[in-house]
Amino acid sequence: MATPYLVPHSREPIDILHRDGHLLLVRKPDLLLSVPGKHPLNKDCLISRLQVDYPGARTVHRLDLDTSGIMVIALTRRAESALGRLFQERRVEKDYVAVVDGAVADDAGEIDLPIAPDWERRPRQKVCAETGRSALTRYRVLERSGDRTRLLLTPVTGRSHQLRLHLAAIGHPILGCDLYAPEPVLAKAPRLLLHASRLAFPHPVSGARLERHCPPPF
Repeated sequence: MATPYLVPHSREPIDILHRDGHLLLVRKPDLLLSVPGKHPLNKDCLISRLQVDYPGARTVHRLDLDTSGIMVIALTRRAESALGRLFQERRVEKDYVAVVDGAVADDAGEIDLPIAPDWERRPRQKVCAETGRSALTRYRVLERSGDRTRLLLTPVTGRSHQLRLHLAAIGHPILGCDLYAPEPVLAKAPRLLLHASRLAFPHPVSGARLERHCPPPF
């Protein structure tokens, strides 16, 4: 039997960026699961930690283990349902900051490449015109510095590994990416340099616009 993968447990605290009676906006550290893993030793995660103080806390979206940044957490079933609809209808604005390999030529652009599971190399995804689902990422250059570029990324769709795969597909993998970057690019950073930096959406109960920023630690 294969030895199960045990997730490294980040002890970095979860910062509360906003709190009201219906939801939380929090900062997830890197190397912390959003929800429990399948193996009993991988139960430690963002939502289980939050449920100690907020027993009704529920996730409505996720960030990858290696990705840090802002997440919204529902505190009531009403908020959970409404937030789920907002994500489904693409009414949640999401921005990420990434540092990628190489000098990105265009100051802004779009990556429009369909994504499908790579079943032979799970959990990897792949660009596939035949079976892939549509996936669109918009980007803007924030800074070019030597052999790397800092980008602001706005995913229009929310496919698994979308940002990592899209950037690797155009020849600019994210530094520290253990799934899609070649070994020299993986070694350029001590962690995946991808961070969810902003969320904005209509409040699921009041309808008022709610926006919070979460600057990257890199």
